[in-house]
Amino acid sequence: MIQKDYQFYKGLQKPLIYRGFKGKFIYYGVGSIMGGMLCGGMIGAFTNMIFGCLSILVFMSAGMVYTISKQKKGLYDKTNHRGIFIHPSKSLFRNEKADETLI
Repeated sequence: MIQKDYQFYKGLQKPLIYRGFKGKFIYYGVGSIMGGMLCGGMIGAFTNMIFGCLSILVFMSAGMVYTISKQKKGLYDKTNHRGIFIHPSKSLFRNEKADETLI
């Protein structure tokens, strides 16, 4: 039998970018827009339409500012500890084990 060869599409090998947002921050942006509309709609339903529209703008802009600030920190943001860390050498542990075996 002759085996058929199928080409496999491996993608573009580039990160997904949409309007300046990269990777997971695209979903953060969409989530902040949808969350702002949901919260603003609820506030507008319980109060009045003008206050609801203003709250939509406030929530959406706050979410987008948060998303942009998180993106500037990087995709894998890490906490930077500004302390002094002392790591004991392994030779101290080796000597303690050697002393225990002599007893």
